[in-house]
Amino acid sequence: MNRKNILLSAILFPAVMAFAQQYGGMWIPTELNEKEMKDLGMKISAKEIFDPSKPSIKDAVVQFNGGCTAEIISPQGLLLTNHHCGYGQIQKHSSVENDYLTDGFWAKDMNGELPNPGVTVDFIVDIKEVTAPVLAGTQNLEGKASEDLINKNIEQVKAGFKLEPWQKVVVKPVYYGNKYYAYIIETYKDIRLVGAPPSSIGKFGSDTDNWVWPRHTGDFSMFRIYADKNNKPAEYSKDNIPYKPKYFLPVSIKDKQENDFTFVFGFPGRTTEYLPAIAVEKIMTEIDPAMISVREVALKTLNEKMRTDSETRIKYASKYAGVANYWKKWIGEVEGLKKSDAVGKKKKYEQSLIAKNPQIKTTIDQLNQLYTEQGPYALNRAYYSEVFRNAETLSLANHYINFMQSYEAGKMNDQAITAFKNRLSNIYKDYSGELDAKVTAELLALYVAKTPEKFLPNNFSQLKDVNRNIEIVEGWSKNSVVTGRGSLNGATTISDINKVFENPQELIKNLKNDPIIQWASALRNSYTTTTEGKYAEIQDKIDVLQKKFMAQQMATDRDRKFFPDANSTLRVTYGQVKGSNPKDAVYYGYQTHLEGVMEKYVPGDYEFDVPKKLVNLHNAKDYGMYKDKTGDVPVNFTATNHTTGGNSGSPTLDANGNLIGLNFDRQWEGTMSDINFDPRFSRNIMVDTKYILFIVDKYADAKWLIKEMKIVK
Repeated sequence: MNRKNILLSAILFPAVMAFAQQYGGMWIPTELNEKEMKDLGMKISAKEIFDPSKPSIKDAVVQFNGGCTAEIISPQGLLLTNHHCGYGQIQKHSSVENDYLTDGFWAKDMNGELPNPGVTVDFIVDIKEVTAPVLAGTQNLEGKASEDLINKNIEQVKAGFKLEPWQKVVVKPVYYGNKYYAYIIETYKDIRLVGAPPSSIGKFGSDTDNWVWPRHTGDFSMFRIYADKNNKPAEYSKDNIPYKPKYFLPVSIKDKQENDFTFVFGFPGRTTEYLPAIAVEKIMTEIDPAMISVREVALKTLNEKMRTDSETRIKYASKYAGVANYWKKWIGEVEGLKKSDAVGKKKKYEQSLIAKNPQIKTTIDQLNQLYTEQGPYALNRAYYSEVFRNAETLSLANHYINFMQSYEAGKMNDQAITAFKNRLSNIYKDYSGELDAKVTAELLALYVAKTPEKFLPNNFSQLKDVNRNIEIVEGWSKNSVVTGRGSLNGATTISDINKVFENPQELIKNLKNDPIIQWASALRNSYTTTTEGKYAEIQDKIDVLQKKFMAQQMATDRDRKFFPDANSTLRVTYGQVKGSNPKDAVYYGYQTHLEGVMEKYVPGDYEFDVPKKLVNLHNAKDYGMYKDKTGDVPVNFTATNHTTGGNSGSPTLDANGNLIGLNFDRQWEGTMSDINFDPRFSRNIMVDTKYILFIVDKYADAKWLIKEMKIVK
């Protein structure tokens, strides 16, 4: 295929990027539609949001630990993000004796703040559009030749930037490779835990309320960035000092009104707004249901144990939350795609494109053919990847198989073995071989039941019976080095991993005779030979056509306002504070209050317990300056901002750029917005800053933190 027919002229992009839309869109902050934002109510300028030449709001927004967003709220580097974003760090500092997950944690002063090795925050210093040099010379190339030249050009582009020693540049594509941007990044590495409410506040409602509105969750935690004496990034040191930001966000405790302008700044992970109808149909009817079914089994088994054993609850808390998060999201996504008639709308849109440009029919026909051909392989891939992800024993076996292959190929020196042991140790600390034997047994039974025989290894049919499976897998598990329940050289991988690895050749001999390794290898080899290559081969063809389809959409539909799909880069989305009408005769207001927390309160419940002190504050109506016009403390609110995973912890700002909320979730009826944003149903959910400050001040009595902030009343 001739690539010159795929690429859009650079002249087209300014035209299609010149306008945004009132609802939906994740916009590159250098290309904001200031007029529309001001028409909706914004009172600051686009330059005040993003300006590489002087302090602006973007200097207070960071990517937290590679996955969430956070924001600076004081001149001493105080960082605000979600409780669920800091959950792993809170868990690592917790024990049965000091259970910060249950009790919360609040440093009394800076000396009490807790270090978190490995945690980082990334600042975006500047963004540059680099499409022309990246795509130079690729117009007549295709396939690997085009890819190789693009990669070479990217390296040349990166080399052309003048960077400080603590900076790096990352180049990322948008519009499926029709355009490229370079991001100048500074990474800070000394990040300390300052405070977190108990899970009964930070995770109130837990799995029942996850993705649900009305919501009453104080999903926030606080960290602090530390720097060297020159305010530059540095590894952890007791001599480091609090980071002095170029900009920090004032925190507003003004009341909100419906239709108030609001915008969210952050790092949304991934959206696929421009897929063809057939791709959305496959997700809705095949891929999502497959992944849901795997996680459903895993969650049920884990939950039974966690509810009855505190040690397991702490050990598996973060892991369980991660599994449950997308399980529920996919359920909502399927329902939302159906309710919004996403497939029907896309089919109609495709026909409208064809009417304007008949050449698009060829592209759509080819995409339909490829997705149909890929279907069985994509479905097997979904089951396989989810089973290996959620059956940790199989996942561990996969790590060991990689280790054996690398060692026997002469690729594992002492340094690599040490790194591998450290990775395993990190897994084992939150792993129960006995519990996961049951999870693995049940997931293997599900996989065998749902997978066509042509994709299964020989003898796997015996794993179809769940009850027999539990007995079989327990037999494998209790004597296995992989699970840490079997010993080698008088030690286990959990008790003394160094002793187990003293003689790698002896370990490998042991592993080759291990039934878990043997069955995991059989499953992996079968998947590799029957599915992986074929899926990837078809996906490569789909990717080329999707790039062409994207360019054709943008060149043909000149009335549509196209934003780049999210790709974990810095974006701005804007909208209004709004309630919703997700079902017939059902209307949700935009704001919840502390009274609603008490209405849901179930003493001693795993999800809906409430700390006694919070109950007392409510009963005494001791709300201080944090109550609104109703006389109650606002807890959460919704708006029409277009968010996704990665926006967790994003600042929600008002018309003047003041912090008014902390983004943490989406309304269940609108989780399909990653694929099909529908303004009727799509709402993001935020913790109100009044509730955050109320908990910090009145509940935690951490007034020293309040004094750091600039409070807008």
